[in-house]
This record gives sequence, C-alpha cells and structure tokens, in this order.
Amino acid sequence: KAWGEATGAAAAGITLLADAEGAMTKAMGLSFDAPPAGLIGRSHRYALQAVDGEVRVIQIEDSPGACTVSGGEALLEAI
Repeated sequence: KAWGEATGAAAAGITLLADAEGAMTKAMGLSFDAPPAGLIGRSHRYALQAVDGEVRVIQIEDSPGACTVSGGEALLEAI
C-alpha cells in the first residue's frame, strides 16, 4: 500500500499486489533459488497486466539484473 501511494500508482488506479509466500510466483513457474547469493524463494523480475483476473500481458526479464521489458515504460508500450 505504501509503495503504491509513494509512487503515485494508487492515485493512477493501479492495484499493486503482494505475494509474500510466493504462491503465485510458484504457480506461474517464476520462482528460483540462488543459495550462494543468499536468495531462497525469490521471483524472476517481470511485469504483468491483468484485467478482471485475466492476464493480458506478461513480460519476463531474461537476465536477473535487467529491467528492460519489465519497466513501466515497456509495459505501457505493450498494452
């Protein structure tokens, strides 16, 4: 909630959802572990647009350090 308010997403009508236990991430096949880096139960970086519970667009990054297809500008261009 705080992030949506701080970024203006809430005012723009964008609903941000949390996946604290990683259930959605696992169901979509986007979870990964990287024990040497201390990362367990993490999510690949992606941007997703859903309308009434239906995924319309999903853009998954190929590289863990990249933010090219999952950035806001790229998602807006895709929709």
